[in-house]
Amino acid sequence: MSGTAAEPGQRHAVLASLLEERYSCRAFRPDPLPRETTETILQMAQRTASWCNSQAWHLSVASAPATERLRAAMLQYVQGREPAPDLAWPEYQGVYQERRRECGLQLYRATGVARGDAAAAQRQRLENFRFFGAPHVALVTTDASLGVYGVLDCGAYVSNFMLAARSLGVAAIALAALAAYPQFWREQLKLAAQRQVVCGIAFGFEDAAHPANSFRTSRAALDQAVTWIDT
Repeated sequence: MSGTAAEPGQRHAVLASLLEERYSCRAFRPDPLPRETTETILQMAQRTASWCNSQAWHLSVASAPATERLRAAMLQYVQGREPAPDLAWPEYQGVYQERRRECGLQLYRATGVARGDAAAAQRQRLENFRFFGAPHVALVTTDASLGVYGVLDCGAYVSNFMLAARSLGVAAIALAALAAYPQFWREQLKLAAQRQVVCGIAFGFEDAAHPANSFRTSRAALDQAVTWIDT
């Protein structure tokens, strides 16, 4: 087989491997990433396709010292405050609720949170606002004027960011929980009023031995996600 003919198969294998390896990391080592590594991830993710090439995303990326400051400030901020996200939370029903519950139960089993243990469940919930110990956090925002399409573009960007990170041996997790308190981010990062907070991304080197990283979520079969139209 010639090199040209083999190339598509090789590229498929690389992408398939990255998609299989990527997971939502929930425990990180404290080691900061070299700035060059983060820049490479950002440059790769910047190739994301977007609606009318609007490139609707903007990232505020924190260094390790800045992440520590934001971690401490956020943990204090969320105490006793109700969420007030810019974007309405989804209503999980039916199969979507089942999938959400499956993920939550896997995490609780892995981390030893017993059914009915409200204190342990709260400690685990607060890990979101600790960024799961990651040395870096990024906040993803979009301009409110772009509406749902700006948010859609951000979702595609976040997916590509996490795949790019995985290709460099870096773990990541998208953090919707950080969008629950947009006013915190507006104050901390001096965000303009029209910036909508979409989500955060925690990233760094994974703590492979931590039980929170010991499970993987399932994926629906194609017949649950795809309808073929043949005529």
